[in-house]
Amino acid sequence: MAMGVLVVDADEQRRQQLGTVLSFMGIPWQEVAETELDMAIESSGPLQGILAGELLERPLGELLGAFPRIPFLSLTEASHPNSNFIGSSDDPLNYESLTRHLHFCQAFISLHPRQQLHDKGQTLLRLLVGKGRGIQEVRRLIGQVAETDANVLILGESGTGKEVVARAIHELSSRSQGPFVPINCGAIPAELLESELFGHEKGAFTGAIAARRGRFELAQGGTLFLDEIGDMPLPMQVKLLRVLQERLFDRVGGGKPVQADVRVIAATHRDLEAMIRTQGFREDLYYRLNVFPIETPPLRERADDIPLLLQELLNRHAEQHRGIIRLTQRAMESLMQYPWPGNVRELSNLIERLLILYPNQIVDVADLPSRYRLLPCEPRDERLTELDERDALAAVFQSPPELDAVAVPLPMQLPQEGVNLKEMLADLEVELIRQALESQDGVVARAADLLSMRRTTLVEKMKKYGMSKET
Repeated sequence: MAMGVLVVDADEQRRQQLGTVLSFMGIPWQEVAETELDMAIESSGPLQGILAGELLERPLGELLGAFPRIPFLSLTEASHPNSNFIGSSDDPLNYESLTRHLHFCQAFISLHPRQQLHDKGQTLLRLLVGKGRGIQEVRRLIGQVAETDANVLILGESGTGKEVVARAIHELSSRSQGPFVPINCGAIPAELLESELFGHEKGAFTGAIAARRGRFELAQGGTLFLDEIGDMPLPMQVKLLRVLQERLFDRVGGGKPVQADVRVIAATHRDLEAMIRTQGFREDLYYRLNVFPIETPPLRERADDIPLLLQELLNRHAEQHRGIIRLTQRAMESLMQYPWPGNVRELSNLIERLLILYPNQIVDVADLPSRYRLLPCEPRDERLTELDERDALAAVFQSPPELDAVAVPLPMQLPQEGVNLKEMLADLEVELIRQALESQDGVVARAADLLSMRRTTLVEKMKKYGMSKET
């Protein structure tokens, strides 16, 4: 695969000029908006370099530090000490200067090969979709810390995807071939937590009929994810601190220390600094865990990302439920106004609920649970959905020969004052259903065959319009 370049520049004229030169040189290139640069880098194939012009969101120095294995060429006059800063191009751009600098980019790549992201890590990163600065910062920090063994503390409200972040860090790290072992520190009784974390020897306490490995041993060579670390009892915090300091632990009832070859990632929705002030959390443990903090933003602060999240969640749930739904623009706008106290988890649960309730249908504001209806709406039984309109039109224009002899009143020309199309289509549908039932002596199954629809669909339409077999 030929190596390409990414072009990010707020100067439109220079972008066009550069694109012309690159195309002439036969170099694959892609124009990228500055806000989408992180995602473009992570999803791209082999990169020869990034050509950066006028930047409005982030300074070039920050980008150089964020992507140390990718060479950058500045389209404006600049100077940086970073090794991946190749230089500044001549102004105006010319073939000779660009060729020389791209050769330097190629030389940098050969000396600093970029580690390709794992497929599973890419999949996890796609769950952190969004164009807002908050979620883009999370993605950038994941990329920076993944290759290290530093302890990570993920902060954020419940449902913001803290475990997704932890799994992405693991999958993008050198420990990805090892296990990822999660444990919820708040879900295990205090008296059992030590055994869960460190394991126990046979006979260590009543009921310990056999030796058992704890989560630290199960995570050897991989990553241990301590979820809800703020709920860990103080005595257990002391023992965890020792493990983080000495990289050794003892099984309950055992006397031989075990080496802990484990990367620790912790997460909590609590304010640990406030807990330290009230002596609810140990300050020394906090600083041991808080080597590299990552804060996941709440969904209410990234309403513009909801359409992207909806599409990702619909794709994820569609295969499981073997169906799809489509949200109207008004339904989407209503969801974007909702504050989402349960964050992305709540949104995911809502999508799954709608897929169960309205498979293969169009979902409007009226179909949303009451708390999500933040725009005026018509009840479902008082309106025609787009699918209803499609069925009605199909019945009109593809009516069986048996019904052709029966006149159905149709306006030959649109009146100047217009018509109520929904009411007209409903009247047409009612009339055709009535005629089909009448011609088949009220036998619903045969009437449904005549109308080329399923019997259950016809029954639902009859209920909708208050019709009976004798209608």
